[in-house]
Parts: sequence; C-alpha cells; structure tokens
Amino acid sequence: MKQAYNIGSRTRNRCFLIDPLFNSPGSLFYLIFLLVFSPIQAQKIELLPITDGGLEACQIDGQTVPLLEDLPLVTFQINQTTYTSNAALPTGLRLSFSSDSLVKSALHRAVLFKNVSSDTIILENVVPLGTNNKAVYITGKGSHRLSRSHLFLPARVPLNVILPDNAWELGYSGTKISDSLSVAALARRDLSQLKNGQRRRFETVLYPGGEVAYNCYFIAHKGAWQVGLRKVFQTYKLFDVLEFDAHLFEREDLKWIQNDYVMHLFMAWDQAILDETQQLNLDAFLEQGKQWYGGDDGIGIWPTWPTLGLDQRNQFDLFRDLPGGLPRLRAISQELEQSGAGLFICYNPWDESTRGEDHLDGLYQIVKATQAKGVVLDTRGASSYALQAAADSARSGVVMYSEGMAVPRDMQGIVAGRVHNALYYPPLLNLNRLIQPDFSIFRVAEIAKERVRREIGLSYFNGHGIEFNVFAPGKPSWLGEQYRFLGETVRVLRDHSTYFSHPDYLPLLPTLEDQIYVNAWPEKEATVYTIFSLQPTGFQGPLFAVRPKQNTHYFDLFHYQEVETDTLDGHTFIQVDLPGFDAKYLGTNNEGAVGGIAAYPQYLSLSLNSDDLNIQTDRGDTILVWAGKPAYDKQPLRLPARDTSLYLQPYFGPFEGLFVVQLFEEGVVIDQRSLKIKAGTPRLISRMVRTKAISSREGMVPIPAGRFQFKSTHGDAFIRYPDYNEGRWYEMKAFLMDKHPVTNEQYKQFLEATSYTPRNPRHFLKHWPDGKMPDSLARHPVVYVSYEDAQAYAKWAGKRLPTEVEWQYAAQAGDERSWPWSKVTRHIYREEEPVTNTLTVYKIKGIGEEYCNLGNGKSDEVGTYPSGANPYGLEDLVGSVWQLTDDLYRSGSYTYIMMKGGSYFNPSASWWYVQGGPRELHYRQYLLRVSEGFERNATVGFRCVQDIFAR
Repeated sequence: MKQAYNIGSRTRNRCFLIDPLFNSPGSLFYLIFLLVFSPIQAQKIELLPITDGGLEACQIDGQTVPLLEDLPLVTFQINQTTYTSNAALPTGLRLSFSSDSLVKSALHRAVLFKNVSSDTIILENVVPLGTNNKAVYITGKGSHRLSRSHLFLPARVPLNVILPDNAWELGYSGTKISDSLSVAALARRDLSQLKNGQRRRFETVLYPGGEVAYNCYFIAHKGAWQVGLRKVFQTYKLFDVLEFDAHLFEREDLKWIQNDYVMHLFMAWDQAILDETQQLNLDAFLEQGKQWYGGDDGIGIWPTWPTLGLDQRNQFDLFRDLPGGLPRLRAISQELEQSGAGLFICYNPWDESTRGEDHLDGLYQIVKATQAKGVVLDTRGASSYALQAAADSARSGVVMYSEGMAVPRDMQGIVAGRVHNALYYPPLLNLNRLIQPDFSIFRVAEIAKERVRREIGLSYFNGHGIEFNVFAPGKPSWLGEQYRFLGETVRVLRDHSTYFSHPDYLPLLPTLEDQIYVNAWPEKEATVYTIFSLQPTGFQGPLFAVRPKQNTHYFDLFHYQEVETDTLDGHTFIQVDLPGFDAKYLGTNNEGAVGGIAAYPQYLSLSLNSDDLNIQTDRGDTILVWAGKPAYDKQPLRLPARDTSLYLQPYFGPFEGLFVVQLFEEGVVIDQRSLKIKAGTPRLISRMVRTKAISSREGMVPIPAGRFQFKSTHGDAFIRYPDYNEGRWYEMKAFLMDKHPVTNEQYKQFLEATSYTPRNPRHFLKHWPDGKMPDSLARHPVVYVSYEDAQAYAKWAGKRLPTEVEWQYAAQAGDERSWPWSKVTRHIYREEEPVTNTLTVYKIKGIGEEYCNLGNGKSDEVGTYPSGANPYGLEDLVGSVWQLTDDLYRSGSYTYIMMKGGSYFNPSASWWYVQGGPRELHYRQYLLRVSEGFERNATVGFRCVQDIFAR
C-alpha cells in the first residue's frame, strides 16, 4: 500500500479499539502474575502523543493515562548496532513517519528508513515499541541462513520460532502500557517502498540514497501476551491479507485432513512397497505401521523426479507405466481408504519439456483413475483455484498439499502444507499454527539419515502432523525405536484431534523452569497441555499454573494417571513428571523429551471391587478399557458409554498393574481415568450363577434376607488375603443353605445318578477303598473332593456353592457372632501366642466339647453336636471339615479358594501349620490351587445353597 509520509510530524488524533475480553471456558489457565482477566466493555483507546519516534501516554475514554515508561516507536539495528527511534540516530540515517490510520481497527503507522550517507548500510531487526527486558518480542538472533527468528521472553533463553516464508524479517512485541492494558505491535517490511537497495531474508541492504519502509501495526488488548500474539497472527493474519476467505476450510469433504498426523512419501521404486514380483504392495509396511504407531493417515507414491526427463514421457505417463498401471494404484487407494488413510500422488508443475499434455487435464485423469485423496504440489507453497477445480471434478475431497508452508494470503486456497526439511533442526515453536488453526501442517523428517526423536516430539508439541520422507535410501536398525515413540505422541494427537485445530490455542504458558515449554489447547470445557523439555536430567515437580474449575481433574497423558497439584503463593501449579534423555543428544535431532496433561471435566467415575470394575458416566458414546497404557499393538475392551460393571480377568487374564478407561465422544477423548491393581492383590474370579428358585427343600435351612457387614480374620498372610470387601455392607437376599455339610452317602447318590468321572482322578474319594463307600462313613462329611467335584455335585442337586459372604452371613445369623451358638462381645479374635495345647486354648475361649470337635483329629458324623447349631438351625459350622466356598481368587502368581469353619484336625507342634480345629465364623483360610489331585484333602468338604423366591 502506497503511504503518504509526514516527515517529523506530531500526530495525536488516531485511535483504535480494544476488543472485548477474550474469555473462552477452556482458556483460563495462565500464571497469575500475567493475568488481568476481568471482563470489560470495548474501550476507545488513543495513543498520544506519538512523537517523531516515541510513545509517552495513552488516552482511555478521553482520559490521559501515563505509560509505565516511555517507549520508542521502533528499535532497529544498523550494521549490527542497536538504535531506538526516540534517541540519537546513527549519522547518515533519516527516519520519517506516515500519518496514522486504521487497518481493521488496528492503528497503523509506517516508518521510512533512508540512507543519506555515502556508505552502504545494513538494516535489520526492526521491532515496534522496543526490546526492553520487560517486553515479549520477536526478532532475529544469530547468523542462521534460513532461521534467525527468535522469541524473547524476560529472563529466559530466547526461543527459535518458525514464521511464514514471506515474514522472515518481521518484528513483533507484546508490551504492557498500563497496569491493565497491553499492546501487540507488528512491523513488516514494505518491499514496494524499497529503492536503491537489496532485499535479503532478514536484512535490507541500503546503498547511498536507498530507502525502505516498515509498516507498523498496534493492537491494544487485555490479558496475557499470548492473547495479543494470537490476535496479530490469527485475527489479522500478520496483515498479509485483510479479508481472509475461509471457504475451503468450511468444506466438509476436505476436513478429513485435519485429523491426519502421520504420512509417508515413497518413491515408486522403493523395495518397501515393491514385492518379489515387482508389483506395488503396501500390505507389510502398513501392517507394521499399525503395530508401531497406529498406521498411516496418508501414503504418497512418487514415480517422477529424479527420473523425469530421462525420455519423452511426461509425469502423467510415468504414473500410467507403474507396475499394474493405474488400476493397481486405484486398488491401493481403495485399500488405504478402507483402513482410514488416503493415497497421495505428486504433481510437478515444472514438467514442461516432456511429452505435451495439458496439466489440468492430466491431473484430472490421474486423480479420476486412481481415486487419490491428496496431491503433493512439488516446489509449490500455494495451490490455485484451477488445480483444486480439476481435482474436484475427478472426485470430492481431494486435498492439495503444498511442498512449502503456505503464507497467510495463500492459505485461502489450500488446506494443508508442510514445513520443509530444508530448514534443518527446526525451530521449537511453529507460529504458523496460530495463523489458521485448521490448516493442516506436516513437518518433513528423513528417518533414514538420523534419529528424529526431536522432530517427532516437536510435531506433537506444536499439535501438527509429521511426514516421513523416505526418498533417501536406508533402513536403520533403530527405526522401530523411533516409530514406537511416534506411537506414544501421535496417540495423544489423534485422541484429541479437535483440540489441535481450536482457534483458542495459546503457546508458551509461563513455567517455573526454563527450557521446559508448555502449549495449551482448549476444547469446550477441557484443555490439553503439550510439553517439550530440553532438560536432559528430566524434571519432577510443579511446572505451570492453572485456575482450577469445579468438577475438573488433571490427567497425565503419558503416564496415564491422575496428576497432583501444588499450591505456591496461593496459586495452583500442575505437578509434572518428565523423562530425561542422554545429554550427548543436545543440539541434535534426537534431543528432547515430551509430556502431556489434560484438564478434563469429571465425566467418568471408576471404582474397583476386587475384580469387578464399575464405570459410571452420563456422557460420550464409547468407552475403551486398557490393561496397561494404551498402545497400538494392544487391543482394548470396547464398550458403549453407559454405567457398566465388568469383571476384568475374563478379558485381560491375570494382568496386574495399571488399567486405563477412556471416554470418547465422536472419536475424541473427553475424559479418562486410571487405577492400579497392586501386584499380588487377590481378586475374586469365580462368578455366582444363581440356581433355579424354590421355596423350600428337605435338609436345607432358610436364611432370611438382611443387611450384613463383612469383617474377617485370617492366619499367616505371606500370600495376601483379599481385603476389597473388608467392612463392606451387603444387602443379602434370602436363600436356603444345607443344614449339614454334604455327606458321603449324598455324594454316592450323585455318582450313581450321573456316572461322574473327574478330569483328574488322583486322590478322588481316596477314603473309599476301591472306590466303594464304607457304610461306616455314610453320614460323615464327604472329603477328598476338589472344587470342581463339589461344583459338579451342586449342579446335579440344583444347588451351588455359597460365596464366602453368604456362608459367613448365614453362619453368624445376622449379628456378627464369632461362634455359632452364642454372640461374643469381642467378636474379632486373634491368637497372639503359639498354640501348644489346643483343647486348653478352646476351653479358655469358652468352648465346651458339647459344641463341636475341638480338634481331636477324628472326623464326626454330621449332626453330632446339636448344641453347636446357630439360631437359624445350621449345624457343623465349625470343627467339622473346612468348607469350600465358591470364591476363587487369583493374585498374580497364585490361585486359591476360600474356605471357612476349620476342621477336626489341628496340628499343635508349630504356629507355622495351617491353624485348624474349630475356627471363628469370621476366620478365612485359603486352599492354594495346584491340581485337583493335590487339592483333595482329608479335611476339606462343602455344603450348598439354593436361591429361593423373593418374599
């Protein structure tokens, strides 16, 4: 734009508007000392007086407010020496200033630099409002040929940043002008005003009499400096285009690229995609990629450069001449789409010397024949309406993908592009991400040349994809290691894809540690924080501040666990745990570590009852349950999003450790939780299968419904006893229980009726000589039976084994008694000293020989001790045989069954024996599982229960 310059004028009558406070729900996470977050109305702001080169005060609604300090209109460097526009200038340089004007409500003023000396001068690093140590500013640093732009933060190491390709030389500052107001200021070189000089990437060479103008823009705002940066880059598009046409981004058929994060570009002669018959075949590559990083979102096949021009065939001919021709490419395209990916073909606009063919028609024909979903625009940073129209006429949803990053004005005509690897060792922060958040960016990495952990980590940190350009040959041995790291980072991106195209993205939140960087990506009521660390020692501790919201929790996206917070000086800080890396990689493409935190609304609630996981939610559509951290080489349990109770071991086996539950809505994670099962924790793996309900049965005792609190004791706990239900209250339904343990006679009837043969017959009914029951044992409890033998009998009888809770509830008769025949005030009893005389000990406990067998070593007939019955009429509850319950537990290394009641046998020579004899009703003893034969014991029997009609 041609400017009218007013040399040396004093201007005070131009104003600009401050926008209403940005205050979206997901963006209230700033360090407190950078916040001024109280809503205000739009205010009329005047900067005055702007002198020839400085700014001294502002006017708010007609009231003059002194600035915190006088500010220069610009700072700049001449021949690498820094000057300010409001102080002495170098000899031979003249500054002129245009009149102020408004550009989309931003105050605009141009500065003309003129060399009035006889020497050549070099102008660079023009920054509006100065570079004092209180400001946040962007300017050049160092001598890098392609990438000198750095973002300077007070008391921090300057941070290298990526800018648009036409804005290398821009200067930016975010400066507080009062206690509540800041100004975001931008300086852009106006090449139309370059006379008698030379443009360089970062510098302008002015020969004697040469001149160049810089356009400066000023935008007032409230809030942290990131708000101003976002306004300049996103709202005003760096003033590269005043009215941005976003129609391509609104097209539903092109939005698929916004959810894509991994792409590979192959040359057509790569042996990774040519099988032994020299046919194009991606199957093996795609399958391995699914295991490592969840598979590719796009695959590009490149049959042109560097072979194009070898003969007269043009670029489209080379596609047609590939093995299998265009039909094979179409089949590949269909296979990719079925797996959620897309085929990309290349377009070489420079192909003008081979066989003549209209480029637009040729592109149309190739897209039509292959049904490609993307076109790589070789050597181009922009597309055109004609190219897009040619692709659209072939099929809908074809994405143009530029080789270089489109500058803001060119983003109107293309929705995806790349950060080219010509910019080696890329800057840490990609500010292009701010300009058009739904523009899909891919960073190019060449994994055949070196490890690229930094490339992967920075793509994640900046919320965009990565393109592996595998044109350079080679398959290093460490490919798998790098790809698995990609799998960790890209899972976060995919799970939260809508977050990373949200316009409220905020870069570089303040941190308590330098060289650990945090970006914030809000989405509705949630926020994801991506973290990149350059501290090789790792870091644990408070890092960045948040403003907690009600019903919000913080979750670590790499450790998959809840995150703790710290309170420092009254502010809430997130605790992070970041890994370290080998310091030898500093300064290479393998440096850095990543982390991630999510602030989620509390949509999920988890509780674990032994092996029973209870999930509650009222949002979402899908739940994924993972054993261990989510990973692409594992399969989760997929459930509909609703209140759910599920047993873990049928799905995940004996896995112990971390379980992760993710809640999705339309393919995006909206909450996740985790819990840990400590190694060795006993978990109930048996499941109650209710019997056919009856109202009564001979030989059984009715147990009424009631409320029951489970409390237990046990002996040696070298192998852990379960404690998940200790102290838990149960609402018990009515049922029937056998009055006595099952007898040998009853078991004989079962065998005669079913011809049952155990799978493992060792020691089965060992006390029956030659398998025949002695009449003398008919009314004794059956023993030498396994868990499976007992279950088989119960099933035949129309019954089942009781759970431990049912056995104890029935035995204690609803009042927590320790012994069947009387309630004892101190009902939880533990023996403190080794037992030396069993009979004496039980007499001390107040147990008479008329109540039960006190451990004399001899089995009794059932019903021998009627005085030992409990109030419900159950007999032989203690001192008869250990009674199997249906509770089967697994504790990682071991499986065992819970038994109750003690037995007639009690070895007294050592405390290390299993403590037998009559045992309190709350006492439990495990029966370790080895084999059915090993588990059949002379002291172990069972009784049954049966479900009855509810009354």
